[in-house]
Amino acid sequence: MKPSVFADAWEGLRRNKSIAVSVILVTMISLYLLGVGLLAQRQVDQMKGYWYDRVQVSIYMCTDTSAQPNCSTGAATQDQRESVAAQLEEMEPLVKDVYWESEEEAYSRFKQDYKNSPLAGHIRVGDIPPSYRVQLSDPEEFETVASAFEGAPGVASVPNLREVFSPLFRAINIITAVMVGLAVLTLVSAVLLMATTIRQAAFTRRREIAIMKLVGASNRTIRTPFIIETVASGLIGALMAIGLLWVSAWALFDRYLLQENSGTAFISSNDVWVIAPFLLVGVVVLAVGTSTVTLWRYLRV
Repeated sequence: MKPSVFADAWEGLRRNKSIAVSVILVTMISLYLLGVGLLAQRQVDQMKGYWYDRVQVSIYMCTDTSAQPNCSTGAATQDQRESVAAQLEEMEPLVKDVYWESEEEAYSRFKQDYKNSPLAGHIRVGDIPPSYRVQLSDPEEFETVASAFEGAPGVASVPNLREVFSPLFRAINIITAVMVGLAVLTLVSAVLLMATTIRQAAFTRRREIAIMKLVGASNRTIRTPFIIETVASGLIGALMAIGLLWVSAWALFDRYLLQENSGTAFISSNDVWVIAPFLLVGVVVLAVGTSTVTLWRYLRV
């Protein structure tokens, strides 16, 4: 590309500082909002993975003290336990992992989880029946496993997790849809705002464009400085948006949420660098495409 093209672009930026500043600010605000939407989506995905890893189906086996009708014959036999284990193995890959929790292990886990609760002093070994703890590859399919073992020989109960997890799954899906919608809406807004600003710039320089057409300049020669100006302004706005996103994420997550809730799944300011390349590439594509389409009407013979 000829050096004069860059010189023309620089001259255009210098002579139209207010237009360039408008493009920069519009890009910064639009990409910042888009970045917020993308970060929120990453947060939702991370929370989803965090909670999904903790969803387990518990299959409680009968004991001598079980009061369920299905346990009228007494504690589950070894054959009944092995039957349940074999059936779980057949349900792979939905069943991701299975481990057996004895009465002693269930008691120890309860004492640890509720060590500060008055209930801990009233529970004895054997009060909590042994169980199979089942980790699922898709936790939203927990009813498939639960229904397969409800009422099975030797099985005391399979707790209904619908009331516990259905609201969680529903909330996660709603938040995901809202974040995707916000990202799409912001992207459309960015295109419209950038197109409006470029159209204003082209309108203010329509006489210059007409003169260049009269002296035989090609459409490419006329269009290229505009595109370079728009890309340069867009990249400056994108870098400012990325910087603002990093400061926001650092202040909210690194300095507050992660400090107060270190064991919870929160994103960090490092996630900004994951989405930054997409924002930079996106603004270049957006600037080139929008400026090309917007300038088309001024370049028609």
